[in-house]
Formats: sequence, structure tokens, C-alpha cells
Amino acid sequence: MEVINWKGILEALLFAAGDEGLSVKQIASVLDITEFQATDIVEGLKEEYVEDIRGIQVIEIAGVYQMTTKKEHSEYLKKLVETSSTQGLSQAALETLAIIAYKQPITRAEIDEIRGVKTDRPIHTLVTKVLIKEVGRAEGSGRAYLYGTTKEFLDYFGLNSIDELPPLTDHSDEGFENGEADLFFENFSKQSNNIFP
Repeated sequence: MEVINWKGILEALLFAAGDEGLSVKQIASVLDITEFQATDIVEGLKEEYVEDIRGIQVIEIAGVYQMTTKKEHSEYLKKLVETSSTQGLSQAALETLAIIAYKQPITRAEIDEIRGVKTDRPIHTLVTKVLIKEVGRAEGSGRAYLYGTTKEFLDYFGLNSIDELPPLTDHSDEGFENGEADLFFENFSKQSNNIFP
């Protein structure tokens, strides 16, 4: 009989869940085990990360477990962020930024649904450039992070408030899919190119 690598599966699940994390109930449901067993597996994985010389850890925040980097490596992470901040915004990052700007507060899953693709990397890029930030938690299962724009976003694009964004002719999700956010790019592409050469 094949032995199931529960901790390996959990590790993959937590990595895929990203900053939204997973509750014990969600883990138990996916693995088709009891919540008691799920808790035992989580604790076992946490212990392995503590004992091993690794750069990440498993922590619990607001009832959900997620993978994070360890504080002792913050100096190197800071260097990475500083290096990344000198790079320009990709088309994917610009699209993600437009969606967040017009629909904030919004969860990563909602952004994914509008774009039709995963937005983990664009969101990470925008957070490191301080153009967006976590502004709260959504209601319901999982308590996903909500994202919104920052004061730096307003400064970068020469806005006094979010109300000065160009109006969209259609505020539905289909509007973004059909290119309604092009108005955003047309108005601000020059500014973004100057800021992020």
C-alpha cells in the first residue's frame, strides 16, 4: 500500500494558497481527513521548518495557516525588493493595477477571475513597489486579503484622490476583459514609464 506524504501535500497546498492561507477546516476537506488529523499534520510540518535550516516557516494568522519567510533573512529580502523596484511594470502588472484601482477593495481571487489568469506575481510586484497594499480581510471562509491602492500610487500618477481616475464606460468585469481599462493605460502610461524606466 502506497504511503501518502501528507506533509508534502500540505506544503504544496499552502504554497499554492499564498497569502490567503488555509484554515484547518479547508485542509481537512481537501485531504479528506478529520480536522484533528489535519492539525496534527500542520504541527508536524511547522516543526520540520523550525528544525531544518530553511528560509521559510509555517505560521497561523487569524485562524489560517500560511507560508512566510523567516525574519532573520529580512536583510536579503530587502535587497531583493530594492533591486526589483528599479525594474519597470509589466503589462500584467499594469492590468492588475488598473483592476485594483477601479474595483478596490478586491481579493486576489476576484482579480484572477477578471483577468482570467493567476495574478500572484503582478500583485507581488505592485506590493513591493508600494503601489498597492493589503487593506483588510474579506468576510467568509478563508478571510482572503483585500487589496487597494496606496498614497504612493496617487503620487506616482499625479492624482489627488482615487476619484480622479478616468471614468470607465462600463464598470462590469466584462468591461475590463474587453479593454475598458485601456483608458487607464492611455492616461498614465507616460507617467509610469517615467517612474519605472
